[in-house]
Amino acid sequence: MKFTIVGLGNPGEEYMHTRHNAGRLVVEAFEHMIGFGGFQEDKKSKSLVAKGSVGKHTATLVLPETFMNKSGSAVVTFIPSVKAAERLIVVYDDIDLPFGQLRISYGRGSGGHKGIESIVRSLKTKDFVRIRVGVAPTTPSGKIKKPQGEQKVHDFLLGEFTKKEQESLKSILKKTTAATETIIDQGRVPAMNQFN
Repeated sequence: MKFTIVGLGNPGEEYMHTRHNAGRLVVEAFEHMIGFGGFQEDKKSKSLVAKGSVGKHTATLVLPETFMNKSGSAVVTFIPSVKAAERLIVVYDDIDLPFGQLRISYGRGSGGHKGIESIVRSLKTKDFVRIRVGVAPTTPSGKIKKPQGEQKVHDFLLGEFTKKEQESLKSILKKTTAATETIIDQGRVPAMNQFN
């Protein structure tokens, strides 16, 4: 079976280590850990693409080089049908989840995420797998303390991970890679049972 794994983020140096690029960081780490041999520029889709195999399946990794709210225009190049969308895995940041937490879901709404909205619009379906990577700050007791107001949320997402968060990123990237492999090898339901 052929899977497509998309890491959402914004292109360019200045966004590289921002929270909004969590999805992109995860897919870059996945490529590195599985050893696909690097990303190549794909002009047609305006993306960076890496291909390889995961167990007995093949996978295409896609990092759209469009801005987040135009992600769908890159993704639609790889997903020719609604049926093919069922084997699409989109990894992205979620400000409604505590930093470091993962949630695998399928066929849900966008939760206000502009990248997901763009993909749903372009593919004309919401039936694909999402891996949401939590980026929200928490209190010492683990309660979410999400920034309030549109501008504060925007500034927070486009801010870089703190030193402490960067130290935890390695294990989050490992865990997300394991979750992605489980979705490909065993299916989304076993993966949800194991990682949610």
